[in-house]
Amino acid sequence: MAAPLKDADLVSVQQARDLAARAREAQRELAGFTQEQVDRIVEALAAAVGREAERLARLAHQETGFGNVADKTRKTLFASVELAESLRGLRTVGVLREDPQLGLVEMAEPMGVVAAIIPCTNPTSTAAFKAIISIKARNACVLSPHPAARESILETARVMREAAVGAGLPADALSCMDAVTLEGTQELMRCRSTSVILATGGIGLVRAAYASGKPAYGVGPGNVPVYLDRSADVPRAVRDVVAGKTFDHGTLCSSEQALVCDAPVEAQALEQLKRNGAWLLDEREAAAVAQVVVTPQRLANPDIVGRSAVFIAEKAGLRVPPETRVLVARLTGVGREHPLSIEKLCPVLAFYVVRDWREGLERCRELLRFGGTGHSAGIHAGDETLIREFARAQPAFRIVANTQTSMGATGATTHLAPSMSLGCGAWAGNITSDNITPLHLLHLKRLAFPRRVAGAAPAPAREVAATLAVAAADEPGLDFVAAAEVEKALREGRKLRLRPGAIVTPSARDAAAGSDVLVPASR
Repeated sequence: MAAPLKDADLVSVQQARDLAARAREAQRELAGFTQEQVDRIVEALAAAVGREAERLARLAHQETGFGNVADKTRKTLFASVELAESLRGLRTVGVLREDPQLGLVEMAEPMGVVAAIIPCTNPTSTAAFKAIISIKARNACVLSPHPAARESILETARVMREAAVGAGLPADALSCMDAVTLEGTQELMRCRSTSVILATGGIGLVRAAYASGKPAYGVGPGNVPVYLDRSADVPRAVRDVVAGKTFDHGTLCSSEQALVCDAPVEAQALEQLKRNGAWLLDEREAAAVAQVVVTPQRLANPDIVGRSAVFIAEKAGLRVPPETRVLVARLTGVGREHPLSIEKLCPVLAFYVVRDWREGLERCRELLRFGGTGHSAGIHAGDETLIREFARAQPAFRIVANTQTSMGATGATTHLAPSMSLGCGAWAGNITSDNITPLHLLHLKRLAFPRRVAGAAPAPAREVAATLAVAAADEPGLDFVAAAEVEKALREGRKLRLRPGAIVTPSARDAAAGSDVLVPASR
């Protein structure tokens, strides 16, 4: 008999293989579910997380020390209850689109098993988000937690799995590794049973996902600049910037990193920053904060990520009022010589002054190119022409106007697709520039009929199914049946006779369930 595994890395690798293999078998069953079954599971899962959102957020905060309970609760509700609400009515099963003029039918097919890598900065919200979008597309999902947030992610997974299985999900279609090592995560990403990877984490993790040989959705760093124009409602704009920058102590990659201020409104902006809990650092204080916040490699110091402004000030040897929400440092340039111009993931905000909107646009471009290409940028202005010019000029794929970028880029305060994974496009080495949704986790199968012969008389106007060569009821039998034809036959009380090998779309089978509308041609 083989000796039991003792090394943590070997145990983790074996667990990754086992969970992925079982998930593959469960997904084959899940692939046959109807839209109604899938939606029932998603609703049950989201509701369960919603009920436990505060407890899970508290657990995450206690385990990691990042952020605060109130904002983590808000994120978890957004990534569960609000996400599920936004997905209601979205079809991910059967026929998604039919074009009778072109003779095309598009059908949804799940990818298979999703390897979902969960970070420590947003553990409960990202776990819920990735599980929901995976299952909505009829994929199985295996979660791999960051070691620093292992317990809170495991508990989130337990809550989700219990509710989902109770609603009909195959038990192994949602699981979470508890033997967590780097080697185990790498094996999950590259093992035979895994189909696609959702990677959220540092640059090293995202590169490992791309190197795994599997399709992967990774994300890039943020370093989000925000331009404040003289035409803006300055009090509202500053209130939004501070709210976004301090949300969960800056742990979102879409949080504001630099405020680029038009010179005519500089004094007003500084006054509003003070009113909203900012401490304006002098040159000596800014240098001390930079020593604490940024490593010599010009990366964010993990010891201050997601910590409060007061905590960071104390680490820098400064005394600030206890109500301080954000530390603001004046900068004059971008790059390695200006360490606070990087993405900081904490409530420290760079502040620039520019002469006009042209200089403001260029400063924002510099900041994005230094560490946030393809991600997000913000603008506060009353001039819509300027807003559009700003959007056109920035090397970012999400331009958020007149609201905070932190939750605006995720879709919480805008009509962008709700998401906790924000693609940065080929500019940043990502496969997509989209907010990731269930539609990114399914394939489209296309059924195509011949083009109309040139010069032939046009076919008479018919319903979709008839246009796609579905024969009339008095013909010997049908080669193809879509949902529209089944629904019509049910209304008219007649049967549809099928020839051997006839294609019946999944949505047509759903429409025919419980009836005898579909019969062999011989009857």
